[in-house]
Amino acid sequence: MDVTEVLLPGVGLRYEFTSHRGDRVGVVARRTGDFELVVYPEEDPDEGRPVLQLNGEEADAVAEILGAPRITERFADLTKEVPGLLSARIEVPPGSAYDGRPLGDTRARTRTGASVVAIVRGRDVIASPAPREVLRGGDVLVVIGTHEGIGGVEQIIRG
Repeated sequence: MDVTEVLLPGVGLRYEFTSHRGDRVGVVARRTGDFELVVYPEEDPDEGRPVLQLNGEEADAVAEILGAPRITERFADLTKEVPGLLSARIEVPPGSAYDGRPLGDTRARTRTGASVVAIVRGRDVIASPAPREVLRGGDVLVVIGTHEGIGGVEQIIRG
């Protein structure tokens, strides 16, 4: 899908694309941090009609809701393309030795060769978590690696 980026001087940026149904859709990212979803009617392709207005926090929530399943799907697709590469979800049990500690303390990648590529925390997804990201009981780690590497991460997290 092609997404066009248009600078709106004094306003922000507008991203435009055409949906699979042929609708022209725009997302205006304002300098204030607010967002506006617009559609362009066929009879006047220059008139963007507002559909939805979101503040920054609401836009983040929508992005996380829409992005969480897509991240998991993309990793699943990747593991189909690369023989021997698997993905798994590993829950951090409450009371784990790493509950309340940074991800980097696990040294999971160094010790197992497997990578934690996302943390699912309730409805939120932290993609490409930094080593300083603090783990919490109930978090679900999305791990990519070999069967042995994923098993190693699970042993580390569960103790």
